[in-house]
Amino acid sequence: MNDVFADASKGPYDPSSALYLTETLVDISERPNFLARLSGDEYRRVRAVGLEISVAANQSVFSQGDAHDGIFVIESGSIRTFYLGPSGRELTLAYWTPGHFVGGPEIFGGGHHMWSATAMADSRLLHLRGASLQRLMAEMPGLAAGLVEGLVFKGKCYSALVQMLGTRSVLQRLAQLLLTLCELDGAEVAEGILIDRTLTHEELANMVGATRQWVTASLDRFQKQSLLEIRERKLVILDRHRLERIADC
Repeated sequence: MNDVFADASKGPYDPSSALYLTETLVDISERPNFLARLSGDEYRRVRAVGLEISVAANQSVFSQGDAHDGIFVIESGSIRTFYLGPSGRELTLAYWTPGHFVGGPEIFGGGHHMWSATAMADSRLLHLRGASLQRLMAEMPGLAAGLVEGLVFKGKCYSALVQMLGTRSVLQRLAQLLLTLCELDGAEVAEGILIDRTLTHEELANMVGATRQWVTASLDRFQKQSLLEIRERKLVILDRHRLERIADC
């Protein structure tokens, strides 16, 4: 079985940033310490009771309404969590990356999933069933503390999303999302900031609570206003300061 670390004795993988809608760019750079407190030997014990599963891109990890049965630790790939409304509209909650877990908040099992999770790329996950997780937490204080920190991080993530949806216009949310992408994936180029991540108009729409058509029209308007340009399916932000004013107005 492949280990997620080049050297497990140095401890678990340092998680990369998740992506979610937030108005505080500082929060997006935080790192939960879900497994960072464990030694290599402790992490191997965790993996020994888990089930490693491979999930292909666009394949479901779990669906809204499914029974809870523990958590899924992301060892490689990317997982999107989203809520499906009665009308069939999707709202993206977050994109999660290696080092994070999905499947909460009922980490011990019981109840039903309140949202769904889908792999955005070929991913490797470690499924930890609720009973095994509860037993390990009693034996490993570091694991228990890490799980609490992970749940706190997710609580802040979803709270930030609710605040944005309740207090900002759709245009402000789109501008803020572009600023967040600059913070996470921005690379300085001659013209401005290249966002080195490819998101479709539909994916952007699902994050800000809009339709794909609205996002397409808004990006076209931003191009005409020389705020950004689209280059080979990637966005280049030409005027970050004006975008900040839109997000804050």
